[in-house]
Amino acid sequence: MPVPSELQPRVLLTAYASGAFPMPDPEDESRLLWFAPDPRGLLPLDERFHISRRLARTIRQGRFACTLDRDFAGVMRACGRRDEGTWISADFLAAYAWLHELGFAHSVEAWPADAAGKAVVDLGVGPVGGAYGVALCGAFFAESMFHTKTDAGKMALVHLVGHLRAKGFSLCDVQWLTPNLERFGAFEIPRAEYMQHLAEALGRQARF
Repeated sequence: MPVPSELQPRVLLTAYASGAFPMPDPEDESRLLWFAPDPRGLLPLDERFHISRRLARTIRQGRFACTLDRDFAGVMRACGRRDEGTWISADFLAAYAWLHELGFAHSVEAWPADAAGKAVVDLGVGPVGGAYGVALCGAFFAESMFHTKTDAGKMALVHLVGHLRAKGFSLCDVQWLTPNLERFGAFEIPRAEYMQHLAEALGRQARF
């Protein structure tokens, strides 16, 4: 599927590096809007990241196992299947699939685990939780997450944070603060401060 000029990789990556991201106009999906929230939501990549006792217990039980970039398209489609509607249009699916092919967009998938703790991957069914976003130098711009099994999406988020830490990322942008993300320690900062953190992250040599 052809990708509109305003969603081509060069345009998207320039926007992310400038602190902006696209979404369709909810009243006219053919019109693209660009957002740069102030304040901006961030997920901490240090000791401030919080895992609840209940989620820690789920992790210890080994009910889910996570993979990286195993089913990027499946994660995006699942994020787009929401009863309350979604901004993930066919144009966005095509645009971010292109970014994925170029090595800039990535996904984390949560699957049921077998007795050995390995992921039971079934691409016919798809993951039971996941998240995706865009990586640029030492910055990761989280776009959306989903779950079809309790705690599977949270498990994917925990895996994502651990991976970003291990790879030397310094910024995980979540756009806006939500109650769910706040439980993990997400917080808001003014746009001016965000731009300083973004500049520092873009100066890093991290690779997803």
